[in-house]
Amino acid sequence: MITVNNVSLAYGKRFLFKEVNLKFTPGNCYGLIGANGAGKSTFLKILSGEIEPDSGEVLIPTNSRLAVLKQDQFAYDDQTVLNTVIQGFDSLWKVMLEREELYAKENLNDAEGMRVAELEGEFAEMGGWEAESEAATLLSGLGIGESLHQKLMKDLDGGEKVRVLLAQALFGNPDILLLDEPTNHLDLESIHWLQDFLEKFSNTLIVVSHDRHFLNQVCTHIADIDFGAISLYVGNYDFWYQMSQLLNKQKKEEKRRSEEKASELKAFIQRFASNASKSRQATSRQKLLDKLDLDSLKPSSRKFPYIGFKAERDCGRVILSFKGLNKKVDGVSILENLSLTIEPGEKVTFLGDAQKKSVLFEILGGDLLPDSGTIEWGQTITKAYFPKDSSRYFTSDDNLVDWLSQFSKEKDETYLRGFLGRMLFSGDEALKPVNVLSGGEKVRCMMSRLMLSGANLLILDEPTNHLDLEAITALNTAMTEFDQVILFTSHDHELNSTVANRVIEFTPSGVIDRKMGFEDYLASSEVQQLRDSHYKGHVRLVLEA
Repeated sequence: MITVNNVSLAYGKRFLFKEVNLKFTPGNCYGLIGANGAGKSTFLKILSGEIEPDSGEVLIPTNSRLAVLKQDQFAYDDQTVLNTVIQGFDSLWKVMLEREELYAKENLNDAEGMRVAELEGEFAEMGGWEAESEAATLLSGLGIGESLHQKLMKDLDGGEKVRVLLAQALFGNPDILLLDEPTNHLDLESIHWLQDFLEKFSNTLIVVSHDRHFLNQVCTHIADIDFGAISLYVGNYDFWYQMSQLLNKQKKEEKRRSEEKASELKAFIQRFASNASKSRQATSRQKLLDKLDLDSLKPSSRKFPYIGFKAERDCGRVILSFKGLNKKVDGVSILENLSLTIEPGEKVTFLGDAQKKSVLFEILGGDLLPDSGTIEWGQTITKAYFPKDSSRYFTSDDNLVDWLSQFSKEKDETYLRGFLGRMLFSGDEALKPVNVLSGGEKVRCMMSRLMLSGANLLILDEPTNHLDLEAITALNTAMTEFDQVILFTSHDHELNSTVANRVIEFTPSGVIDRKMGFEDYLASSEVQQLRDSHYKGHVRLVLEA
């Protein structure tokens, strides 16, 4: 359990948190959400003791072990991967080091012999005999194969290091687990493994994530940072989102007062609670929902950007076909004799090998030329491309208005400012130079560019990277409502589930192509058998629902 008493923190005159009082109890997973800059990561650091609040205190029982997903990728460069994981349980690691030091001596005196006996008892009680096996299981689940377990951390790439540090946080069944963006750098296989692991985690878990499906799968509560306070909601992210939308709607209709409000909220809660799939603890959640003080619920101040794609003309009957595409990168063959045809109305998600997907999208987007093969576009097709790395678009010191005007037929500044305002660049923010924008701001600018294009075919390579939950939700809605053709890649389960009507997966032995939704693809026994044969002898990308 963690108890937060009257915690406040301010930077200058701005309060991030003011007199926060909360209890985080065992058996629950709390999804910590809030707008960019609201203080999610800062609050986790206050809970872990890394940052001292201006006032108030955080109380953790002295016998409770707290584990944190560390952010410093270079802190363990001189350690092996396996030892780095075990160091997540500091007390066990110290026992192991002292035990090893004593056993290295040729002769032990009586005191040392007694100490060895004590250490053996502590070692067994802490699960020392199973430590290496548990660490190896965690690493394998997160995509770090056995061949890497004895390598030094400095020999791993950045994504692999992040996975090892996540395994370190999970190791040893901590009493309290704090995870800041644990799904970053994970593929779908590892994300689903982590979801399954955390669903079974029986202690206190607090997590920050921009992955809505992940939050829906693991969270029993949402802790929403807003108004300088943190409000707890029973239920997962979907429950919080629908509740906040309802509260905002009611705020706009202030004249219809509390009885109507109470009855509508209670009806919504009842409908939500009856759907057991929305939470892993439906029964306990219902009891808590029954105790909700409806008058204490505040509408969220969170702002959602407006994203909407409108094609200037329909695609027509002929969309895109390519035959015999081949492409080598740095002498390595990436695409080999690839042939596909895209049909009207298709929204295709591409799964599997990340390099194959990005190289194909770069070719279709016009950034690369294939070594051989043909590409035929329909005469009515206009395309817009969102690359995974858009940094080349933001090297100038143009302000946002001038930057956006180069992509707009309408050059009027008032129009452009209005457009940027809908993307949450209001007032003086529209005059910021584009070369100082954050990752999320750059993505919102690129989305503005796509919207202005009027294209009827969108090519989107990992479009949710760097976006907050509000922007991801807005993008998801826009892609769902777009009535033309989309080719996209994403690790966002919710986006894949709600948008795609065709799935194409790059496997080590070829391409699997099925005209079906993402969830049907996951559930298809025929597809799974095919995938088994395609991945035979290779590390398999598991896509469990």
